Amino acid sequence: MHPYSNLPEKAFWRTAVADKSFFDIRGLWSPKFEITAQTPTITFGSCFAQHFGHALQDRGFSWLETERAPRELSPENARRFNYGLFSCRTGNIYTTSLLLQWLRWASGAVVPPEEYWEKDGRIYDPFRPNIEPEGFATVDEMRQMRQVTVDALVRAVRRAGLFVFTLGLTESWFNREHGYEYPMCPGTVAGVFDETNHLFMAQDFGFIADSLRSAIAIIRKINPAIKVLLTVSPVPLTATNSGAHVLVASSLSKSILRAVTGQITRELDFVDYFPSFEIINSPVYRGAFFEPNLRGVNPAGVALVMKNFFHDLGDIQAEKPPQGAPEAIDDSQAAICEEEMLAAFSIKGDNA
Repeated sequence: MHPYSNLPEKAFWRTAVADKSFFDIRGLWSPKFEITAQTPTITFGSCFAQHFGHALQDRGFSWLETERAPRELSPENARRFNYGLFSCRTGNIYTTSLLLQWLRWASGAVVPPEEYWEKDGRIYDPFRPNIEPEGFATVDEMRQMRQVTVDALVRAVRRAGLFVFTLGLTESWFNREHGYEYPMCPGTVAGVFDETNHLFMAQDFGFIADSLRSAIAIIRKINPAIKVLLTVSPVPLTATNSGAHVLVASSLSKSILRAVTGQITRELDFVDYFPSFEIINSPVYRGAFFEPNLRGVNPAGVALVMKNFFHDLGDIQAEKPPQGAPEAIDDSQAAICEEEMLAAFSIKGDNA
């Protein structure tokens, strides 16, 4: 007898993977704590996190949205103005340090910076540059609307039983003088790039892990009972400023993020990890769930990720979509990603 003698089927590659169709691979996740349809759940992070909110709503789970669109907005305009993508209108939060920055604002530990951007007579929020497609009318309006979101973030954390966060990037841009972080490089979505004051940072394991630990500590201070579920976005980088080939930079970035989530989930019993990254990126799935640009995840891939999520929760509806729902998420549910705008600065672009 030895330690491998009595291991379950899922522990062996042949029985768990090689002998199965990839559609039949199950049990990738064993939840550390109970999540039910009644668990108030909030979702934030990179663009792939948007799919979790949509899927939770589709299956009748309790997804919290604490910053709702004004009633007079049509569903199309509500989406255009970035309502309903996350639990409040933070926009995409690609890094753990950016999450920490938002939570420090929400906790009152730090006051949001005074910086604003102007273009064609309109005002843009440096920390949510795509939140209002035509910008704000005044600086005061921009700051007031940002405070609405900060307040909504506090309410979301206080009311939630589960905080789902999708880690997306390791490359980021900071204000050199004041140390705060931008969600995107200034000058891409909005603003003007200033090489003397805009600092690029390729975040390493220690920085990302420390930022995540600090963010989780604030979340638990606001709501001591909340649980945290981490995922890693399977979407490769649109562009890299690291000097490496973008394929190599993507591999490094996702490897670091996956390692960080593994470390944090080992340290904290109220933090878990769901393998959406593995479901899309493992060679087992043969790249079948990427769009032709080899970057975007197609609706079938999103559907398989969420099918595994609900199946491993023990949801008896996981084997079929809810009544009236499509087999896969349609194009209207495609994630909104500011990072994709970087493709416009390539020579040929990738039509992402």
